[in-house]
Amino acid sequence: MARWTHWIKESVETVSSKGGIFTFLRAQLSSQLSSITDFIVTILLVNVFNLFYVYATFIGSVCGGITNCIVNYRWTFKVMDVKKRYIAIRYLAVWGGSIFLNTSGTYLMTELLKRIPWLMKLSHLFFENIFIIPKIIVSLLVGFVWNYNMHRHFVYKDLHLKQLFFNLKQYFHSHDSNNNTK
Repeated sequence: MARWTHWIKESVETVSSKGGIFTFLRAQLSSQLSSITDFIVTILLVNVFNLFYVYATFIGSVCGGITNCIVNYRWTFKVMDVKKRYIAIRYLAVWGGSIFLNTSGTYLMTELLKRIPWLMKLSHLFFENIFIIPKIIVSLLVGFVWNYNMHRHFVYKDLHLKQLFFNLKQYFHSHDSNNNTK
């Protein structure tokens, strides 16, 4: 028994402390936690409060996004050296794109599927809300293609923006000076 607990403890420490594939695994765990939050909120809003599925998808995405930002900041990407406000601004921009992609993608795919009569009949045998399947598919696509890459390369990175803007200012200033002397 002690071997198993030791192995589990070492595995958790390895996933929590290393980069590379372990960062990807942490991002996937964070994404799953966020997706669970998103889906629970969405399903409750549709089935308990009779909210239109598009609005419920939006609100669920907001709740999932808040969960994701907190977990990614503290555990997934461990970026304590980057100011929270810079992360918040970049996260909001990426999150806005994510919410748009999730909401519009779920709506478009659901409305397309509703036009296939045999699929609608078949789906009602298994679940009441057809939008759940498109929501799952769109959520996975957005998560892998958009969220992970934008978080990894943009949101939780120290981009040294001050240095970039300083270099751009110097570049344009030097070109301005050259053009004025000719």
